[in-house]
Amino acid sequence: MRYCVGVMLLFLFSLQVMAFITRAAVAPQGQALTVVVARQQSDQARPDTSAPSPSNSTTSAPAKKITAYTLPPDLYRKARDLGRFRFRFNLIDFFYGVFVLWVILRWRFGPTFRDWAEGVSRNRLVQAAIFAPLLILTINILTLPSDIYENSVERKYGLSVQGWGSWFWDWTKEQFLAVVLGIVLVSILYAVIRSSPRRWWFYFWLVSLPIAVVLVFLQPLVVDPMFHKFEPLQQKDPELTASLERMAQRAGHNIPPERMFWMGAGEKTTELNAYVTGIGASKRIVVWDNTIAKMNTAQIVYVAGHEMGHYVLNHIWKGLAFAAVFLFVLFYLGFRTIGWFLRRWSKDWGIRGVEDWASLPALLLLLSVYSFIANPINSAMSRHFEHQADQYGLEVTHGLTPDSSQVAAQSFQVLGEVDLSDPEPNSIDVLMFYSHPPIPDRIRFALTYDPWAKGEQPELVK
Repeated sequence: MRYCVGVMLLFLFSLQVMAFITRAAVAPQGQALTVVVARQQSDQARPDTSAPSPSNSTTSAPAKKITAYTLPPDLYRKARDLGRFRFRFNLIDFFYGVFVLWVILRWRFGPTFRDWAEGVSRNRLVQAAIFAPLLILTINILTLPSDIYENSVERKYGLSVQGWGSWFWDWTKEQFLAVVLGIVLVSILYAVIRSSPRRWWFYFWLVSLPIAVVLVFLQPLVVDPMFHKFEPLQQKDPELTASLERMAQRAGHNIPPERMFWMGAGEKTTELNAYVTGIGASKRIVVWDNTIAKMNTAQIVYVAGHEMGHYVLNHIWKGLAFAAVFLFVLFYLGFRTIGWFLRRWSKDWGIRGVEDWASLPALLLLLSVYSFIANPINSAMSRHFEHQADQYGLEVTHGLTPDSSQVAAQSFQVLGEVDLSDPEPNSIDVLMFYSHPPIPDRIRFALTYDPWAKGEQPELVK
């Protein structure tokens, strides 16, 4: 999701939180929270995931020994080209998003929508129910060409197999969710602005905290099933479930089978993924069908060990805490600068003041810029969490999986090959946008991390 929309107040808190807690096991790019697998040849049959089937460890070809991340010449060129595209796209996408917000301000979309809302009713909630959907849909429609272009590139590289009809239906469902959440949050925002002109940023931040927790709780129960099919992993792959249970028990943690889920992603993507999501009763580990079909049991156990690291190390709650601090600063900066911003241009844009519904695009523009500037901090924290999860996966599978370090390296190598992960990523790209450490670094760490050889105790799994 592009930055100007991603920091919209209607999604700001929840997206910042989910950037840390719904992580793919081994996704190398910050641009997407998934691990991509190259499209199978068109003449190969897609595996049947409608019925339980054991992991393919008995049918997979023996994995080659890995000493470093390498790619054959054709994949190397594709990986480099795709890496450069993603870096440029992230930069252009941000500036395009800012341009869209400027167009909305310059052409006075906000005042027009405000006048329509105020003309219908004097009730503030009714006005929000009119204004917020109009503004949200306008922004998302104007930025739709960027989404379409990005998806077309993914289709070109074989990362997406989703038809355009299905893709647009998913986009439509996203707009529905944005409108519902937007009405609630925009109503709250402007209620606190009018009641406390000098401390609205703090009160809105306080209100956002419990809302964010509720959203994180509801995501796997309500939102995710709107886009994909989920079933208990035990029904789909009892053998894998048993292996994951043994791993969890070895680490001294109980992750019951009811918290392990299979997700049907193959009808839309060739991506391979696993992630941890939810809190409390909704907390769970999810493994995609493509992962089960294309990796052997040992590799999946390592990937799941990585995800169990997020689960056990409380990265969800730590992500919530970090997002809360980040948004506290972000909202404060927005408060400190929106007044000056509107004093300079409010007459040109037809905005009456901060309390005016029409000021929302201006506030979004400021928050977009601040969020983009702070993105290296967010990315660094995410990479730290992912590195910890990598380490946890190595520790929890040591002694359980033969040559577990080599298995982890093989997993990263396969994922790098099929994802076309850049073998020589731009350092600025890593700093700005990588939510996970680069694949070469992860393989190097997997092969060199060995506290047992030094007679030391592992750090995370005691």
